[in-house]
This record gives sequence, structure tokens and C-alpha cells, in this order.
Amino acid sequence: MAEATVSVPLEVYRFQPGRDRVPRYQRYTVELTPHTPVLSALLRVRAEIDPTLSLRYSCRSAICGSCAMQINSKSRLACETPVGPEIERHGRIVVEPMANQPVVRDLVVNQKPFWDRYESIEPHLKPDPDHPMPVGRPTSMSPQEVERFHDTPRCIACASCYSACPAVGADPEFPGPMALAKLYRFVVDPRDGGHQDRLVRIQASGLWLCLRCHLCTDSCPKNVRPSERIRDLKEMAIAVQGATEAGSRHAVGFKENLKGAGLLNEMRLARATLGLGGFAGQLGQGIRLWRKKPEVARRPHPIEGMAELDQIYAALDKGDEK
Repeated sequence: MAEATVSVPLEVYRFQPGRDRVPRYQRYTVELTPHTPVLSALLRVRAEIDPTLSLRYSCRSAICGSCAMQINSKSRLACETPVGPEIERHGRIVVEPMANQPVVRDLVVNQKPFWDRYESIEPHLKPDPDHPMPVGRPTSMSPQEVERFHDTPRCIACASCYSACPAVGADPEFPGPMALAKLYRFVVDPRDGGHQDRLVRIQASGLWLCLRCHLCTDSCPKNVRPSERIRDLKEMAIAVQGATEAGSRHAVGFKENLKGAGLLNEMRLARATLGLGGFAGQLGQGIRLWRKKPEVARRPHPIEGMAELDQIYAALDKGDEK
């Protein structure tokens, strides 16, 4: 028995720079079975309704990453997103190009910013001059060393994480989730001789701009979990160089701030984050804040369950010593 079809309302972003003044959304309706991928729906539109629709695709098997786009405001692969659940959840399917990259036409974007940031982290092995790799034969790694990569080699460079990342749109210094996940892959590679230099440079050039929203992990079709690898990079960077700028100082200061009471002392945290000079420069703003919220200057009273919190910190400190 053939599967029943449903009417699928598609609202597709249309824009051609140089010809159109502003983007528009064009509505199409096609009859499809619920398990049909959004990519197949778009190709059906282009083949039978509107041949002017532009989109990018290749393998149709979630391998190449070419068909990444925004579907109902979430960055993902169109080839593995069935229309049925989207209709049930949203009542329609809104298809837009990936964010944080300029639109070439309709659903096609220029990925040069994505690849430029990727290249900036030098995504290749840097041989250790003191331990040169043998020429003409592969170097071996233990299973434990390979496990440290986690799932970073699974990345297909689809740029879904880059599109989903608010930090990319907010600050041009941020390398992006995929670039940082790839950087992690080389930092933990035992054959790489540049891991310390990589960590020092990345701490000064965007690592701490991550907003910790985890949208990159939510959008990744290959379960690479970039946000977890960024967290690992932050821990390794502090271990190599210490807390050297505002982001790392804030992270370390936040951890230390909770000790003793379990609540934040906001003035002390600001001083730890900004340093004495920076804190002095914000004194006027601090006074205005104190007038509206005088409790920020008070030492917080210990919360209930401090003994349990002390145990957590003892376990953390023990882990840092290893």
C-alpha cells in the first residue's frame, strides 16, 4: 500500500543581489509523502514549478554537506530533514540560506568567510622538529590517542554550526565552531609539534568569544559537538598559559568566586575579570549600579549545602592536579 501524501507549504527565500532591492519569500505547495526530505521538495519545485530557484546540493546522503540551509530557523542539512515532522511542528516549512555568509542567490551563499576563518587556524599537522615523522611510511597512534580526537574527524565542513553561531555574527575575530573543533583535533594529535603555540595564539584571537549557547552542537549533523571541544580548548589554554585575558580571567574568577559562600560576589568578579586598571575605569558605572542595587557590594551569606559544594570543588581541584 502506497504511503499517503500531504500538502507541503514551502516558503522559500528569494534574493538576487544586484537585481532585487530586498529579499522576498515565495510560497509553493507540493504533494509529498511525509518522509520526503526537504531537499527533494525543493528539487521538485525547481523541476516542475519554478526552474529559476537556486540551491546547492550534491550527494543527497548527508555526506558532502552541500545542502546546508536554514529550515524553520534551524541550520541543518536539507537532505536529511523530512517534511512530515516539520509540518506537524510548525504547520509550514520556511527555507532560508545559511546565516553569517553573504547570499549569492536564493539559497546559495558565498562560503569564503567560513573557509577564511578555517584557514586561519592552520588546519594541518606541524611536525615536531625534535621528533620528525618518518618519510614514506605512516606513523602509528594508540587507540587511546585516537579516542582523544572524539568525533572531530567526522566533520563534513557543512557550515551548519557556523550559520547557527551568534558569536560569528557578532564579532569578526571569532574563528567559528568548526574551525575551533578542527583546532582541537590538531592540538591533541601526538604527532603535532605546534600544540602549545596553537593554544597560546587562539587564546588571544577569539577563543573566549564563544557564548556557550551550544547552538553549534545542536545544529551539527555528525554529532561532532563543537561546543564541548571549545570547552576543552579553553581548559587546555589556561593550563598552558594561565588566565591571560578577560574571558579566561572571568572563567577562573567565576570558579573561585563561588568558593566560601556559593553565591557570586559581583564586585569581586568584575575586579578579577577586568583587572585593577580595567576595574578602576569602570568605577563610575559601578557606583551607578551600586546605587540601584546596593547588594552587589555586600559579601554574600553562605548558602545551604556548602559542604556539598566544597566536595565538588575538592574533586575539581584534584582533577586539575592530575
